[in-house]
Amino acid sequence: MNSSETIKVMIVDDHDMVRIGLRTYLMLDPKLDVIAEAGNGREALGWLDSHAEEERPHIVLMDMMMPELDGIETTRAVMAKYPNTKIVMLTSFLEDDKVYAAIEAGAVSYVLKTVSAEELIYAIGGAYKGMPVMTSDVSQALTRGLRKRTAQSGDEDLTEREKEVLLLIADGLSNKEIADELHISIKTVKTHVSNLLMKCELEDRTQLAVLAHRKGWANRV
Repeated sequence: MNSSETIKVMIVDDHDMVRIGLRTYLMLDPKLDVIAEAGNGREALGWLDSHAEEERPHIVLMDMMMPELDGIETTRAVMAKYPNTKIVMLTSFLEDDKVYAAIEAGAVSYVLKTVSAEELIYAIGGAYKGMPVMTSDVSQALTRGLRKRTAQSGDEDLTEREKEVLLLIADGLSNKEIADELHISIKTVKTHVSNLLMKCELEDRTQLAVLAHRKGWANRV
C-alpha cells in the first residue's frame, strides 16, 4: 500500500458498543477510513447494494454471530456479489468448525476480539494486500477443522504426508520451513508440492493455499 492510499473499512456487528469501540480504534490510524457500519448481515448487504463500486469498502470487519444473517452467510453473499471485497472475520469464537466455515466462505483472515488494536490494524493491512493474517491458535483451529472435514469426506487421493504439506502451505510456510517442520529435505518437499499441484489441477502454491483455506481441499482433489 502506498503512503497516500487509504483503506476503506466497513464494520458489521450487532452490538453498538463494539462498533463504537472499533471505530474509535481504527480511526486513530490515518491510513484507515471507517466509511460504514451495519448491525447485521442483511443491513450490510443492503448498504453495499445501494452504493457504487468506488464507494464500497476495501475491507469488511465481520462479526460471526448476528441476527437476520450471520457472519458466514453474509460473507458468502458478499463474495458472490462483490468478490474484490476482503472480509476479516472478527469474533469471540474459536471453535474449529467456525474457523473452517469462515475461511471456506471467503474470509481472508479470522481474528479474535481479544486482539490488540495494533494486531487488528495489521490484519486489516494484510487483508487489503490479500494476505491471510492469523494467530497461532486460529491457525491451529483451522488445521483441525480441515482435518475433521478430510476425515468425514473419506477422501484418500492424497497421502498423509501430502495432506501435511498442504496444510503447512495453507499456513504460509516456505519450502524450507516445511522441510524443517516435517524433518524432510527441501527436495522432498518440492516433490510433494508438485504432486499436490498435479492432483489438485492447480498452477502454483498460492492457489493451493487458497484452495485449502476457502474451498476445503478434500472436496476438490
